[in-house]
Amino acid sequence: MKNIGTELAVTPYGKTRGVKYDLVVLPWGATEPHNLHLPYLTDCILSEAIALDAAKQVEEKEGLKVMVLPPVAMGAQNPGQRDLLFCIHYRYETQKAILSDIVASLHHQGIRKMVIVNGHGGNTFKGMIRDLAVDYPDFLIASSEWFTVESPAAYFEEKDDHAGEMETSVMMYYHPEWVKLEDAGEGKGKPFGVKALNDKVAWVPRNWTKVTEDTGIGNPRKASAQKGERFAKAVVARYVELFTELIRQPLYLD
Repeated sequence: MKNIGTELAVTPYGKTRGVKYDLVVLPWGATEPHNLHLPYLTDCILSEAIALDAAKQVEEKEGLKVMVLPPVAMGAQNPGQRDLLFCIHYRYETQKAILSDIVASLHHQGIRKMVIVNGHGGNTFKGMIRDLAVDYPDFLIASSEWFTVESPAAYFEEKDDHAGEMETSVMMYYHPEWVKLEDAGEGKGKPFGVKALNDKVAWVPRNWTKVTEDTGIGNPRKASAQKGERFAKAVVARYVELFTELIRQPLYLD
């Protein structure tokens, strides 16, 4: 698999000395191939880009301070993905330890609110957050997936699963220099032989090397920076609303 443009898009955001931050945002992704035309760190790059856009708008529009931490590249992978060169699987326990250490550090520093902006479908944080709520009952952690907060159906022609039209378009908007569309595979995916699994009656992890030839599921050829911009701006607007309300509103109604 070609590894194109895997540099993290980490952007220092804001001063820390003498500044009170109202909310912390933690982008979280994975280290895995995205078809043959996107960077291995696509999930990190896009979750960070969305988070930074939203944080800047919250400060500009509302005067509220949001700190975006560097993205975490430790993602959980499906069977078969470990067969792909430099695709790294991180266990649930590893991810939980990382999140626990981050929360412990922030809590010690007086931070009490954090939003995870997840960019990788294989990551699941609910169980970790429930455990951390026992250890840190005064620390709020909200978990989200940036690619689901706004329905892609109104923005893209084909349904996207992995490295298809949607992810490619958003990367073309934020980092066109890292998109090598001429190298992209077709992104054809194979369904399960068990119809009930395709109908989501039950769930099993897909063996990635059996369901796709190029690690993509979704057609990237219809992607464009214009589509990516429209979708990204709609997603960012949702996060601006979320960040603002988490800072200003009580968690529960009276």
